[in-house]
Amino acid sequence: MAQPGTVEELLAWTPGRGLASGAAAGGRLLVADSWLVRDGRVRGLDRHRERFARSCGECGGPSPRRLVEFWRDMTDALPRTGEWFPRVELAAGSLELRLLLRPAPPLGTGIRVWAAGQPDPRTVPRRKGPDLEALARVRRRASGAGAEEAVLIGASGAVLEATTAGVLWWEEDTLCLPSPRLPVLPSVTLGLLQERAWRLGLRVAHRERTVAELDGREVWLVNALHGIRPVTEWTGRPMTAGPAVRVPEWRRWLDDATEPLPTH
Repeated sequence: MAQPGTVEELLAWTPGRGLASGAAAGGRLLVADSWLVRDGRVRGLDRHRERFARSCGECGGPSPRRLVEFWRDMTDALPRTGEWFPRVELAAGSLELRLLLRPAPPLGTGIRVWAAGQPDPRTVPRRKGPDLEALARVRRRASGAGAEEAVLIGASGAVLEATTAGVLWWEEDTLCLPSPRLPVLPSVTLGLLQERAWRLGLRVAHRERTVAELDGREVWLVNALHGIRPVTEWTGRPMTAGPAVRVPEWRRWLDDATEPLPTH
């Protein structure tokens, strides 16, 4: 197919015909996944494919063969120039596979976070897609509090993640992340950073902390679009953001971890 311009476009996939424009935007999302493409390079694409396929399987989606065919056609359709933030989708009802081609928004280097601690509104926390609108509502409330993001908390008050990102923090020289027993989305970017810490011989620990217990610490919000964004300010609670002393090195490594899109 022809390379897109700069306008967002939703493409539907049909077996034997591939992707074409004209898809309907309606229908609740059963599964969604997205990542950053910069001049034909992407980070962790195989991991995104595995997460998307696993999530589709969990909700009775298309057969593995059709998913393989869709992923091949979708990858071929991605632009090789410019900055893009595509999203693959599985729609409820029709079980239609779609590709939403979107220009990438401006990338952030730091972030203001609402420290009030928002009860997790998700119905399917380990699968991206069904709860995107509920999370968007939380972000709108955070914007009203002078922040760009909000921290979701579990019933115990423990930090889970942000509405669009995983949460990591440092306790002295230990890289900390929420316990796997908590209802969190399996983050591709968080996984990459965790594995790098292991390779470097750093201590990695799963810990349950309240938002207040992150006061003064170096806290990162991480996702496939922005990579690493340190918390530079907390709003809604008298908390201090810790110095982001480790970010430059880790961000350089993450930027270098991209690979060219495959060709078929």
